[in-house]
Amino acid sequence: MIRLALISLVIAAVLALLGFGGAAGTFVGIAKLLFGVAIILFLIFLVLGIMAGKGVKDAVD
Repeated sequence: MIRLALISLVIAAVLALLGFGGAAGTFVGIAKLLFGVAIILFLIFLVLGIMAGKGVKDAVD
């Protein structure tokens, strides 16, 4: 997901250099959205991983 955000930023930079400001702005918005979703998913899976780790530790003890 981060890779898609970076690709969108590169496309936005190229479009901005070529003078397509509207399309560049759209790709920047897409990159922001993808980055936000990636961060949220990372935090969710981090919390789930920590909770699962504690469950396994308690089961082993």
